[in-house]
Amino acid sequence: MLDEDAYGLGFGTYSLTDEDGIDALVTAIEAGYRHLDTARLYGNEEEVGEAIDRADVDRDELFVATKIAHFEEPEPTPSYVREGVAESCDRLGIDTIDLLYHHWPGGSEDIEAVLPVLDDLRTSGPVERLGVSNYTPADLELADDLLDAPPYAVQAEMHPFLPQEELRGAVRDRDAYFVAYSPIAQGEVFDSPVITEIAEKHGVAEAVVTLAWHRSKDVVPIPRSKTPEHIRSNRDALTLELDETDLDRIDAIDRRLRCEDPDWMEWS
Repeated sequence: MLDEDAYGLGFGTYSLTDEDGIDALVTAIEAGYRHLDTARLYGNEEEVGEAIDRADVDRDELFVATKIAHFEEPEPTPSYVREGVAESCDRLGIDTIDLLYHHWPGGSEDIEAVLPVLDDLRTSGPVERLGVSNYTPADLELADDLLDAPPYAVQAEMHPFLPQEELRGAVRDRDAYFVAYSPIAQGEVFDSPVITEIAEKHGVAEAVVTLAWHRSKDVVPIPRSKTPEHIRSNRDALTLELDETDLDRIDAIDRRLRCEDPDWMEWS
C-alpha cells in the first residue's frame, strides 16, 4: 500500500498541455504531489515526462499512472496494447509505469481482449500495477475472471453529486484503491450552499472541503488545476478534519450530476 500523505492526494493532468501545462505540473510536483495521473488519450504524456525531468524531485519518489484505450483502433489487438504501452513509456521518459489503467472500456469484448494483455505486462513487462478506469460493478466481475489478481486501483468520476456507493462497495470488496477523477465536479461544488457553508466554517476553499470529504471515505482524489495558488491550497485537504456533522451534510446533498457521460457508455 502507498504512503497516505504522499500519494493519497493525486494530481490530475487532463488538458495540461504545452508550456503552461508543464509549468503547472512542475508546480504540483514541487508543492508535494507525488501521484501523477495522465492517459494516452490526454495527449500530454510528453508534457508529464518533461515536468518529471524538470522538477527538483527524483523519479523514484513519484507514482506515475497512465491509461490505454482503443479509440484509435477498429478493434483491440494485443499488438496495439503492447505498442501503446511502449509508446507511453517513451513519451513519459520512464522505464516502468507505476500504474496502468484500461481506460474507457468499449464493452465486454474489449475488456476480454485487453485485460489479459495488461496482466501479462504486469507480470513480465514495464507495468508495476494494473488498474481499470470507468468500469461498472458488472465490468469488475468480468475482470475477476480475467485477471490473476484484483486490480490495484479502480478510477471513476466521483464527487458529492455522484457519490458512487455501489461502485465503491465493489472496489472495497476487492481491497483496491478507489481513485476519483473530477473530484470537485469540474467546479460545480463552488455553487453548493452546503459545501460553501462548511468551507467558511473551516476557513478553507470549497475544493479543500470536497477533497477532504473524499479522503474521509478512503478515496484518492486527483484534482487538476493550472493555478499555482489552487494547486498548493488543495493540499490543505491532507490536514483538514471534517466533523461528523460536516460529513453528514455533504452526504445528504441530493443533487445528482455526471460530468463525463459519453452517449456510448452504459453505466449499469
